[in-house]
Amino acid sequence: MNSQSIIVPKISTLPVHEPRARAVVRWLVRKNIIEEELTTCGRTGNGMAYAIAPGAREVVLHPEALPFGQPVNGLEIITKRCIYTPSKGFLEEAGCAECRKEVGEALFDSLEDWMPGRTDNFICPLCSHEDDINGFLFLQPCGFSNLGFIFNNWAEAGFKQSFLDEFADWLDQPVAWVQVEL
Repeated sequence: MNSQSIIVPKISTLPVHEPRARAVVRWLVRKNIIEEELTTCGRTGNGMAYAIAPGAREVVLHPEALPFGQPVNGLEIITKRCIYTPSKGFLEEAGCAECRKEVGEALFDSLEDWMPGRTDNFICPLCSHEDDINGFLFLQPCGFSNLGFIFNNWAEAGFKQSFLDEFADWLDQPVAWVQVEL
C-alpha cells in the first residue's frame, strides 16, 4: 500500500484553521476512527500521526482495504498552505465556473502567487471572473488550502459520502477528497 486519501476544505485560507483541526481530531477520536495519541505511523516529516482505530471501518466503503497492521496507517494534519493533487496522472486541467472555458495553464501558473499567500484568488484570463482558486472547475479532485487531513494508505477503502459530509460540517466548508497514489 502506498496511497493517501486527503480531505481538504475548499477554501484557500480557512479561518482559525489550527483550532478547527484540533476539534476535528477530538471528533475523530470520539468516533474511534483514530487513536488519541500520536505514534510513528505517518509518512512525512517526523513520521508522527494518529493511528487508525476500529471505528474507521464505519466511515469507509471497503473496510477490508483499511491498513490495519501496516506500519504507515495514520492521519497526518497539514496546517500550512499546500497544494493537494493526485501525484500520478494529474491532468492539470481546470475551467472557469463562469465562462466554462479551459484555463488550466494560466491557473496553475498562478500558483506561484498563491503558494506564498500573496493571493487566495484567481482571475479568469478570458472573462475576468474572480474567485478563490478552489471555486474553479477541475477534472480531478484537488484542493488548495492552509489545512489538509492526510489519511495514509486509506485510498483503497474509500470514504462514505456521509463521512465527507460530516467532515465538511466540522470545517464549516465544502471539502475535496483527493486520492493520491505514491
